[in-house]
Amino acid sequence: MDWGTDLWDQYDGIDKHTQSGLDLVDRYVKFVRERTEIEQNYAKQLRNLSKKYLKRGSKEEQECGFTNHQSFQDIVNELNDYAGQRELIAENMMTGICVELTKYLQDLKQERKTYLADAKKAQQNLEISFKQLENTKRRFAKEWGEAEKATQQAEKIENDTNAVKADVEKVKQHAHVKTHTAEECRNDYAAQLQKYNKEQNTFYYTEIPQLFNKLQDMDERRIRCLAEGYSQFAEVEKKVLPIITKCLDGISMAGRNTNGKQDSLRFIEQHKSGFERPAEVDFEDYSQGIKPASSDANLNQPKIRTKLWPFSHKKTKSPAAEDFSHLPPEQRKKRLQSKIDDITKELQKELDQSEALEKMRGVYERNPQMGDPASLEPQITQTSQNVGRLRGQLTKYESWLAEAFRGDDSTNTAVNNNQHCSMSADPSQNIYSEFDEDFDEDVETPIGKATALYTFQGSSQGTVSITEGEQLSVMENDKGDGWMRVLRANGDEGYIPSSYVKF
Repeated sequence: MDWGTDLWDQYDGIDKHTQSGLDLVDRYVKFVRERTEIEQNYAKQLRNLSKKYLKRGSKEEQECGFTNHQSFQDIVNELNDYAGQRELIAENMMTGICVELTKYLQDLKQERKTYLADAKKAQQNLEISFKQLENTKRRFAKEWGEAEKATQQAEKIENDTNAVKADVEKVKQHAHVKTHTAEECRNDYAAQLQKYNKEQNTFYYTEIPQLFNKLQDMDERRIRCLAEGYSQFAEVEKKVLPIITKCLDGISMAGRNTNGKQDSLRFIEQHKSGFERPAEVDFEDYSQGIKPASSDANLNQPKIRTKLWPFSHKKTKSPAAEDFSHLPPEQRKKRLQSKIDDITKELQKELDQSEALEKMRGVYERNPQMGDPASLEPQITQTSQNVGRLRGQLTKYESWLAEAFRGDDSTNTAVNNNQHCSMSADPSQNIYSEFDEDFDEDVETPIGKATALYTFQGSSQGTVSITEGEQLSVMENDKGDGWMRVLRANGDEGYIPSSYVKF
């Protein structure tokens, strides 16, 4: 069964049906487009939410050392990745469904328009042929009627005994002409009828079936394409489900990675001062006439012992020192050791690079065709300067660390035995005034501002890249080695040549 055979007389129905199919494609495209807008808005809101709760800064980075803080940040990051998958769904739906179907819809509209126009044209041609048939038929009827009338008139005059012979011949001649004309019209009518029947047969059995079958094929192709669009609506999301599941698994993993005991131990490591607990206060018997050695004005005046509560309401913030002497003993040793480890790693890299450059220079000296040894001199000089600078820093921090260990016992003893005397002059001071609860002193304070005169590409370990005109915070000035440590606005920190900036 097909449209051309079974629906040969349903042009209007086919017109309406195919138009309804195209309208459905257009409606589905609009539906998917609105879905993509929802996905895009959803993804945007998720990204904004992630950005809002993503921690930045030194204090927040320190907090992320705790598993419960870090796990929350992991959840925030996973949610940001999840938002990316929602964006991918929207993008793939737009390109794979909306764009493709919209383009295909335009082609279908043009194809349908062509087929319907051809059908109308064929019908118009048949109608013109039918009108021609009607005209020849009416002319034949008219001429045949006149011919019969002329023949009857000629017979009447011929039977009239009083008729003149010339009139009889004239009437006969007129009847003969009319009869001949009627015969010609009869032949024209027969020929036109044969032509029309042939055209009508072609119209109903060839042209219209072919056009209607083409419309049927077009509509079935439209349905198949639309069905693919329907399936793709789900497949687009199925393709990203593994990644979405991975994001959700990451969130679950963040919950499992949270460890209260581990966080407690880390908190102890971060905040353990190393101070000994205050010793017991000795009894001073003023009833026995003990006099202070200073003056009579202080006779028998009891010494005021400073309160050493561990939960002081007000903490005094000390300025940061390069040797970390502003920190409690334990924290100072940890920071010094960490600094020594960083410098040692950086120094080893510079030594490896220096060794490689020396080997390369030896190869160039033995084989000049491979390269000019002089071209390596700037890098060798630079590396040598870096090695000298790092060795100096390493010696400095190692001496401070040794000092910290040597001063441990004497410092604790002094705190225990003399705490109430040494601090009696200023009751507001206590052992916790040298650091606050969050150790904010870990973040160094810039010693000045500078502007980059030239662009510098920091390629070696410990250096940082800067651009001409950039504003920099100076963390450590030139100590005679030609380098200074700076902090960029984006948080990058490292060494640059001192001659590349101006204050």
